[in-house]
Amino acid sequence: MKQRRRIYYSETQKALMWERWQKGESLQHIAQLFDRNHSSFQRILAETGGIRPAQRHRSPLALTLAEREEILRALVARDSIQSIASRLSRAPSTICREIKRNSGPDGYRASRADQLAWDRAQRPKICKLVEHRRLARIVADKLQLEWSPQQIAGWLKRAYPGSEDYHVSHETIYRSLFIQARGALKKELLEHLRRTRAMRRSRHHTQKTDDHGRIRDTVSISERPATVEDRAVPGHWEGDLLCGSGNSQTATLVERQTRYVMLVKIASKDSETVINALIKHACKLPQELYKSLTWDRGTEMANHKSFTVATDIAVSIHARPSRKRDGS
Repeated sequence: MKQRRRIYYSETQKALMWERWQKGESLQHIAQLFDRNHSSFQRILAETGGIRPAQRHRSPLALTLAEREEILRALVARDSIQSIASRLSRAPSTICREIKRNSGPDGYRASRADQLAWDRAQRPKICKLVEHRRLARIVADKLQLEWSPQQIAGWLKRAYPGSEDYHVSHETIYRSLFIQARGALKKELLEHLRRTRAMRRSRHHTQKTDDHGRIRDTVSISERPATVEDRAVPGHWEGDLLCGSGNSQTATLVERQTRYVMLVKIASKDSETVINALIKHACKLPQELYKSLTWDRGTEMANHKSFTVATDIAVSIHARPSRKRDGS
């Protein structure tokens, strides 16, 4: 299969990813917007632990580009600092500091001064758990006792009612765990959370929306050909993914006529890995012995169209999730 050209996502596309992620959509669903596999952009979300970085914005007190252009015109006209300040309704010290800070070898330039000020303003706020290490140790100790961030935040307010330095929100604790660049809490403490995931999910993710858990462009088992239903012809298989201990996955394939069983070891349960393993396995069988595949509804089959394109084997999906086979 020909390797696809690497894609570089624009800021607009990244903003769309974050918007959909915050709404609770799955990685596979978001990937369909770009006609790509989710692995091509998952790293963008994972860099900040699934938490959208705050958008930078200028302080309302900062000088604007228009004001800096006015300063440049006034300097060319050799106006005094006091007259420039009066015209812009700014303090003379603000104008003086602006000119000293942002002037270069060739003098003051408005666009360059504006960029220099913007670059200097990029200072991420120091996390409270970094400033107050004793508070960080208390939080870490409670996490090791399997306390949730919500419980810790509530306990701190009751234990230290008169000390704001020992009050921290549960969101700050989560962010310190998932965004390791903050340097406040060790990554190993993630193991003590009740949901041990690599990225923070949106609170909307668990809500039962119309698209939640849906596999697109599926063919229902009710639309299977009659030859599949009556078991008269060999080559029609039923599959399911079994998850065991130690993060192990195995695909089970049962031939409907003979009840012959095949097992396929899967390295990971994400759709791309499962589909690639099934494609590789399907290529080992003659085409007359592998004509169709029926699968229990699961997110591992989100990329089922790739399987059909690569093998020319039709895929049908059960209408509802099921782990019991009734011979249908």
